[in-house]
Amino acid sequence: MDHQSRSGVCPKKRQRDRLIRWAATHPDWLLGFEDETWWSRLAAPALHAWAEPDQPLRLVEQAVATDDPDAKALSCYGLLLPETDEVWLRFLDGRPISAVTTVFLEWCGTEAARRGKTALLLIWDNASWHGSQAVRTWVRDHNRAVKHAGQGVRLVVCPLPSKSPWLNPIEPKWLHTKRRVVEPNRLLSARELAERVCAALACPYHEHIPIPEQAP
Repeated sequence: MDHQSRSGVCPKKRQRDRLIRWAATHPDWLLGFEDETWWSRLAAPALHAWAEPDQPLRLVEQAVATDDPDAKALSCYGLLLPETDEVWLRFLDGRPISAVTTVFLEWCGTEAARRGKTALLLIWDNASWHGSQAVRTWVRDHNRAVKHAGQGVRLVVCPLPSKSPWLNPIEPKWLHTKRRVVEPNRLLSARELAERVCAALACPYHEHIPIPEQAP
């Protein structure tokens, strides 16, 4: 197996743990674990099922009709708040990119401000759209604007070590939710799937984030 050496994991893990401790001592700070995932309308997640011997469970192989307007899979951004076990969720029309990441970050900042928070401590992995120049510049400019205005929510970003999903507690949320929303008998529409995901995570459904034109 391809394991990352401990010399690469430990410093970033310590940084993550330090950020968690800081958040615990500041009531006006909000700690969040961020990640993106895909929700397939066709592929069923790995799971176990039990059935009576004379009533075997049969799964219907799903297929998309040629006139079906929906995508075969949906992607979304999620932020897990470990203090309350809440998940903030936003679906998007396309794949995660830098231009959409900044829209999601701005939305998270707005939501945090509504709760009276002054800083969002964000822990995420090393996806290309997290560490891109566009996102780093946006975060820097955002924090400068917050400091200059004297109001708003500052962003403190902490990257996780590569190939270490166990350090992000939102990962098992994705796995369990995919098992809960599976539909064995028919093909769900994109809207039905999104609403099932939101219901399973007990979070409101929001309109999808559009992909900006000519986004990098």
